[in-house]
Amino acid sequence: MSQKNETLPLVLALLMTVGILGGGFWWFTRHSNSPIANSQNPKPSKANTSSNTTTTQTFAQVKDVPRGLYNYGGSTTWAPIRKELDSAIQTVYPQFQLRYTQPTISAPGSSTGIKMLLNGQLDFAQSSRALKEPEYRKAQQKGFTLKEIPIALDAIVVAVHPDLDIPGLTVTQLKEIYTGKISNWNQVGGRNLPILAYSRRLGEGGTIGFFADNVLGGETFSGNVRFIGTTTQALREVTNNPGGIYFASAPEVVPQCGVKSLPLGRTAKELVTPYDPPFVPLNECPARRNQVNGEAFQDGTYPITRRLFVIVKQNEQEDEQAGEAYAKLLLTNQGQELIRKTGFVRIR
Repeated sequence: MSQKNETLPLVLALLMTVGILGGGFWWFTRHSNSPIANSQNPKPSKANTSSNTTTTQTFAQVKDVPRGLYNYGGSTTWAPIRKELDSAIQTVYPQFQLRYTQPTISAPGSSTGIKMLLNGQLDFAQSSRALKEPEYRKAQQKGFTLKEIPIALDAIVVAVHPDLDIPGLTVTQLKEIYTGKISNWNQVGGRNLPILAYSRRLGEGGTIGFFADNVLGGETFSGNVRFIGTTTQALREVTNNPGGIYFASAPEVVPQCGVKSLPLGRTAKELVTPYDPPFVPLNECPARRNQVNGEAFQDGTYPITRRLFVIVKQNEQEDEQAGEAYAKLLLTNQGQELIRKTGFVRIR
């Protein structure tokens, strides 16, 4: 009898223990979506390259600007920025010496600059396009990584002869001109006049690569496209040929006196001017020049826009510090305002 009396409390205690453990397990499974439960497997977050952070006002407020001589190079689109900002930076930081380095064999451009950075010829590079996967892989093979820092907005603008009388082009029509499907201006509302399409060669610059990827969509240039060495030469050809057409960075085309920049649209009913309307007649140039349509570039209504990047080598050495400092200087309010004056659009 005494054995039964002792067994009963033991059974009750065991049942209570099982009940408590079961209740705990039920509570845990019901709350398994809590932050603590998921903290061991967090989702990766995207790097913040936007303007959400507080903007430093002046060059003088930027910290950790290194001392030394640093080689940089790359995109020809960057030429106005180099001309305007580098001297202003040197005034504040004379110890931060910047030297633009030309390639010894190939033409200058974004792709060439990134290649020179990978090969150790540059401390940082300037690009008018984003990095490509093979470039990331090559950096990893060499024991470092590459980082792109956006510093300004730009757009691809089409230049035509001033006498060409059409309202504009759709992106599809522009593609068909450069792939050879459209060969006469009368196919897009103009007069009977053969189209003379000009371009720099693919691989010579970021602008050409961006155009090939985002306008041609993987198709190749027509055999009728005439390849020209520089934008200056190409614009001269368009000035002298009524059927000419060329594409380049907005600040290289919009203010020109010898060519007309053409409205573009995703459809024929959505044509947007790359210049700030109204159009300034070319006979008033250079006393008055057309200015880029920054608002349309910024809000995305203009169909072909892009960002400009500082490309930094992340190797925990002095060239990484130089690239980071250069980007920080350009992203200050002072730097962004100088970038705006060169014809590009502020990113902050």
